[in-house]
Amino acid sequence: MKRMASRGSQEQQAQPRPQEISTDSWYPPSVNSSASSSRPTTPGGTSSSFSMSRPNDRPSSLSNVSPAEAAGIIAMLKDKSVDELRKLLSDKDAYHNLLLSLEPVRTQNRVRDELKNETLQLARENLEKEPQIMELRNQCRIIRTTELATAQEKLHELDRKKEETLKYYSPSSLLHRLQDAMNKTDEESEALHRQLLDREIDLASFVQKYKKMRYAYHKRALTHLAAKTSATS
Repeated sequence: MKRMASRGSQEQQAQPRPQEISTDSWYPPSVNSSASSSRPTTPGGTSSSFSMSRPNDRPSSLSNVSPAEAAGIIAMLKDKSVDELRKLLSDKDAYHNLLLSLEPVRTQNRVRDELKNETLQLARENLEKEPQIMELRNQCRIIRTTELATAQEKLHELDRKKEETLKYYSPSSLLHRLQDAMNKTDEESEALHRQLLDREIDLASFVQKYKKMRYAYHKRALTHLAAKTSATS
């Protein structure tokens, strides 16, 4: 019995093992390199061919895929054979065609094309309006050099007149002109008085004119005094 058991164990050890299929051929070189770097090594220095990458080693771009989009991609790949999947990983054109057939990619390309067409349409419309824009610029230049210049000149003249008017009717100017009027009236009354002394005017005419002048003088003097007092208070 011992001989049969040992012979059976020897025959079992002598049977060839099924050939292990390396999963490295299923992935592009970039994936193989990243996967091999993340595999733990055995004490003999060989890496396990069936080790799986940790969840943290997955590409960060997968977090941008919604569950619905991921389910659609999985449903599309589920019906493909192993040879078709290998071809997708080794043939760039096949992978590119598969990528373009995905609904999110088609939607993105469609939106991109729509935006591109709209941008081109806006550019064409802007180019078509270029002559009109140039004409409007020329008209604005003409208006700026003719009508606007005339209007600005009138505006400056009105501003000058406004400043002169404000200055003319300012309190200090009114007091000054009132003082000048007082001095003038006083001088006229003194001249009239000299005419009386020189007998150049009769008494009746002198009294009438002198009374009128002195009345105007004192009226202006009182007004000047009141205005000056209110201005200083």
